[in-house]
Amino acid sequence: GALAVRLDAGGILPSTLDTRRSTHFACFAETCAAIASTPGKLEKVRLLGEYLQALERDCVPIVAIWFTGLPFAPSENRLLQVGWALLRDALCAVAGVDENEFHQVYLKHSDLGETAFELFERRSGMIERSVLTTPLIVPSPGGAVRTPRPANVSISVIQSLFDALQSARGPSAKLPLLVNAFRDCSPLEIKFLVKIITGDLRIGLKEGLVEEAVARAFDVSADDVRSANLLLGNIGETARLAAEKRLAEATIQPFRPMKFMLASPEETAADIWERLTAASRSSRGNEPHDSPSEIERSPVTSAATVWLEDKYDGVRCQLHKVGSRVALYSRDLKDITATFHDVAEAARQLAADAILDGEILAMRGEEVLSFAELQRRLGRREHDLFLREEVPIQFIAFDLLWLNGASKLNEPLRERRHELEQLALPSGLRLARITQADSAHDIEAAFAAARVRNNEGLMAKDPHSVYSPGRRGLAWLKLKKALATLDCVVVGAEYGHGKRSKVLSDYTFAVRDERTGALKTIGKAYSGLTDVEIAQLTQHFLSRTVEKQGRFHAVEPDTVLEIAFDKIQESDRHSSGLAMRFPRIVRIRTDKTPLEIDTVQSARRLVG
Repeated sequence: GALAVRLDAGGILPSTLDTRRSTHFACFAETCAAIASTPGKLEKVRLLGEYLQALERDCVPIVAIWFTGLPFAPSENRLLQVGWALLRDALCAVAGVDENEFHQVYLKHSDLGETAFELFERRSGMIERSVLTTPLIVPSPGGAVRTPRPANVSISVIQSLFDALQSARGPSAKLPLLVNAFRDCSPLEIKFLVKIITGDLRIGLKEGLVEEAVARAFDVSADDVRSANLLLGNIGETARLAAEKRLAEATIQPFRPMKFMLASPEETAADIWERLTAASRSSRGNEPHDSPSEIERSPVTSAATVWLEDKYDGVRCQLHKVGSRVALYSRDLKDITATFHDVAEAARQLAADAILDGEILAMRGEEVLSFAELQRRLGRREHDLFLREEVPIQFIAFDLLWLNGASKLNEPLRERRHELEQLALPSGLRLARITQADSAHDIEAAFAAARVRNNEGLMAKDPHSVYSPGRRGLAWLKLKKALATLDCVVVGAEYGHGKRSKVLSDYTFAVRDERTGALKTIGKAYSGLTDVEIAQLTQHFLSRTVEKQGRFHAVEPDTVLEIAFDKIQESDRHSSGLAMRFPRIVRIRTDKTPLEIDTVQSARRLVG
């Protein structure tokens, strides 16, 4: 039968789901379009749940990952290595346009998927402006075909494409793979294929909504789905277990990184003391919360049981060790073993098999070096031996998650710490320092001492708390120095002046509109980075330039900066309607993707 769709809502709304077509990539693309055109979260979950329910079981794990905007689960540590320029070349080749025409369309959308959609609709004569506000009947595959293509592309074919792209080495090997795939796809399929490749669907789906849709599709508890996904770090594997009613089997395993436990921010020592002390203990300390603003102001522990640790200004790291095999994983679940090979070498001397949570710091003796020093190690490989002498590092262990085959997640922190202390850590690994607070004054004094040691601030923990992967609750609180910052993505780079006239040193950056997913500029900064960092970014941005306008380069939005500022105010200078006053760059956030930047809405809450 025909598939009824409406184009007046800004997308395509399937009225029925033909289970015979469920394995077609076209059906995935239509579902994405329907979800994008639906503003309500409940309706998005319903649409996705019905799609997953109708899908063949073998395809469920694959598309569950795709709906988070990625070709592979982060915990798999697989990358396509397909950049903006390579996609541009493939799209130009198949659409039959030159780079100038491509850039004109791209600048209108600032989104490669939308650019591809317009170019291929224009090419196939599918744009019908006169019917944008009326219902339209699109024949099913059995009727008249509006987009000439060899065959219906299946989900498994697209997954094979991703596997081939990941295995192929270099642009010359990847380009024909992309060209052949694009030739077989309709404009709508190309749109969402490109969006997955670039790592951002922009259809208003966060991973939490995908979890809810999985629960709805397979009639299981949303809490159970969420808990399993936090342990597995893989929404595809979680969806497979949900479909098979085997979520209880999800558990921590070596070399399968899971999400880190998070801390909630507090502004003062008094606030921390108020939160973490009371006459009786509450069980609400480990409840999950989406944001700090949602946290209840309720005490969770009793007096004289507040544990304090320095909050380190390094790279959060999960260390997995079994036998002679060691792997290190960052906060976004990427494998960073090669970058910090000396930590891995040291960890091999550990007698036990274990998974540790901790922080990698640049340290010379007992002196903690700045994050800028540590940043010199990021992205480097183990053969940069001179850096190991110049920037020595240590792994600071503050939690034990798994030991000799047994999970420790549900043991209280007090017991986990005791077992951690029994491990006899080898040189290169050390225990985090712990002190106990009996008053807000003690917390304030500990914070000052942490700052003297060149650490970022202070962590306060409930010693009775279990380890809750990926969750932000009251069991862990953090106190940092007062400094307003936002994580932004660079969308433009400009040549500087004077000694910086030969490098791209002035950066225009953006935050994301939470409602549409679009990037909106909010400021421009040129101070805060070292000459070495600027030189590296110049090389990076020159290879990812979308368009040149004199000294200004519009660039692919793939680099996240942490920006400090004095205040945010209303302004028509930037597309966000906001502007930072006295912005300066704190650091390059190599541990964050553009999907994790702050939003226009969160920035607006800081206006004043």
